[in-house]
Amino acid sequence: MIIDMHAHITGPQEIWEHFREFAGVGPGVKPKPFEMSDDQLRESLKEHLQGVEDIGTDLQFVVGRPWAVPTAFRRESTVMYIAQQINDMFARCIRLFPDRFVGMATLPETAGVSPRHSVEELERCVKELGFVGLKINCDPGEGGVATPDLGNEWWYPLYEKMCELDVPALLHGGHYNYSREPELGYYPAEVTIGAWALLRTPQVYKDFPNLKIIVGHGGGYIPYQLGRARGFRLNEQARNPSIESFDESLSRLYFDTVLYGAESVELLLKMIGPDHCLFGTDRPANGDSVDPKNGHPFNDIKWYIENIPWLTEEDKYKIFEGNARKLFSRLQLPVRA
Repeated sequence: MIIDMHAHITGPQEIWEHFREFAGVGPGVKPKPFEMSDDQLRESLKEHLQGVEDIGTDLQFVVGRPWAVPTAFRRESTVMYIAQQINDMFARCIRLFPDRFVGMATLPETAGVSPRHSVEELERCVKELGFVGLKINCDPGEGGVATPDLGNEWWYPLYEKMCELDVPALLHGGHYNYSREPELGYYPAEVTIGAWALLRTPQVYKDFPNLKIIVGHGGGYIPYQLGRARGFRLNEQARNPSIESFDESLSRLYFDTVLYGAESVELLLKMIGPDHCLFGTDRPANGDSVDPKNGHPFNDIKWYIENIPWLTEEDKYKIFEGNARKLFSRLQLPVRA
């Protein structure tokens, strides 16, 4: 089975028009939930499903588009409403195509508001909607409002709930209204900052040893700066020998394969190892474009992996399926034959 653990659903265009209209009304207005038919949902997913089938994916873990929730809007009720509507839409998509999609919660993260505000919606998604994980937006301030880094205790209410529910999180950037980085660089940069914060000190994993984090977009630049990180940690250990090695800290994180080049994917697997990489494509998205050099879409990452000569069949099984089975305890799949 080929499990893509990094994917997004857009849904009907009408729901985004509804959200834009709602964001423009005055505070305190409670909207009527947007109504859409199953036929509308099916129609909105036609090209998505065909594109996924074309590259041989069996199952996708889906979460809201990174631009879907206006986290920097700073109106908590609006952000909560939009996140809930997205999660409900995804639950309906999953009911329509249960063999194709599995849900990951979109959180109502809001600039300057404690992650505690997101815990109730996460619990609803897991216990009522059957979702198996979540997405953490590393920068709900969208580049304009300072947010404590992921190593800060500010995030602990969310980590506590994640461990209680035993659900992994995908680190991903959100919208980027106030960022000096364009979309092209923003998402890899934000997951890098988020993961470095977790790796900077072992304290988070001392406090939450069962915390499960997957770093999106191939880990940003982390896999390619490991030597620098090891050097920093050795200097820390010289001052405090009780601190664990950097490689022990690194072993607590997982990485997806959303990298649009064969050489990049192979280097990720060499640096991190197949035991800690999960297949992801971010399809459909910008990577759907066809690479003129080989005739494959840039996000046909399965093709890259299948053509890495040193990977064993067991390595490929771990990347495509086994690591997802191991990490997502709430995932219900037939036992491997």
